[in-house]
Amino acid sequence: MKIALVAGEASGDLLGAELMAALRINRPDVEFIGMGGPKMQAQGLDSWYDYKSLSIMGFVEVLKHLPKLLKLRKNLLQRLIDAKPDVVIGIDAPDFNLGLEKRCKKAGLRTVHFVSPSIWAWRRGRAAKMSQSADLVLCLFPMEPPIYAQYGVNAVFIGHPLADSIPVSSDRQTAKLQLGLDGMQALAILPGSRLSEIDKLLPTFIGAAQLLHQEFPQLQFLIPAANGNCRSAIMRHLQERPLPNTRILDGDTQTAMIASKAVLLASGTATLEAMLCKRPMVVCYRISPITYFIVVKLLGLIKVSSYSLPNVLTGDRLVPELMQEQCNPDTVAQALKPYIVDDRLADALAARFLAVHLDLKKNAAQQAALAVIRLLETERR
Repeated sequence: MKIALVAGEASGDLLGAELMAALRINRPDVEFIGMGGPKMQAQGLDSWYDYKSLSIMGFVEVLKHLPKLLKLRKNLLQRLIDAKPDVVIGIDAPDFNLGLEKRCKKAGLRTVHFVSPSIWAWRRGRAAKMSQSADLVLCLFPMEPPIYAQYGVNAVFIGHPLADSIPVSSDRQTAKLQLGLDGMQALAILPGSRLSEIDKLLPTFIGAAQLLHQEFPQLQFLIPAANGNCRSAIMRHLQERPLPNTRILDGDTQTAMIASKAVLLASGTATLEAMLCKRPMVVCYRISPITYFIVVKLLGLIKVSSYSLPNVLTGDRLVPELMQEQCNPDTVAQALKPYIVDDRLADALAARFLAVHLDLKKNAAQQAALAVIRLLETERR
């Protein structure tokens, strides 16, 4: 059996690696080809291109790199058609992978899209067109398959890998000891894993932390860096805007979250991670003004009142969401302050977050592997 996988970004690399391991349990002779990062390569992927080419955020930002992305997709498509894998699995990166999958499907290849686009949040009409790209959609959230069912798209809920990997209960004191924070209080700051996100959000996050430091001078600030490039960007911003009591961590994101009173972070998967760690949070999102005007004001493509995963999954506005001009130091600091002074707020949130954790804990990698194998066996019959 030959399976092609295409991933962009570190999150897709991890998802792909876990899926590959689960597929190999069921099919020990499987061969993996395509594009992925170091974790997928460690699982035996023959990666043809640098997966970081897909780490681009925002409408305007994508336009700048469009010629390079189109050339990459054209070359990758031809290699996939020539290789004739049993199935092509596109992992996340929908703006790139759905077009690739559509062309693969037209060429007679079976296709799977792993991680549904956020159809529940914006551009819901994409669900109707998904069958043009994917024979199967692997969904991480339970609200997604019912939307696809309205359009006759084959989609299954497999659970979320983070819910499998993060313990249902965690020991905050142990996490504090691991980070040398015994007897101290901390705030975790996560400005994102993309350099563009860091540049947009970290100055505001530092400004908010500076305000909190004035009121809580012993408060420690933890900034996990996703990789070396992110660490360099974080250090550059801290040199421009010094912040006392600050430590940059190499990874250790979950430990930093668990050890902290609250988490200040960019909207995205990290909000789910903070929820699974049962920590209060303030969620921020900022894109370029042009992108915001086109997507939100002009086209009206965002249709939901909440965009952070904790609020969407619980159906309640449990955590503050600060977007665009609301994402400023004063507003962010004021939103964080209650979590620093009142532990009862964290306890109430933890109970709600636990219920979601249990709903998402399904052994996602194994469920995904079984769904892919069922698709291939159905085709053979």
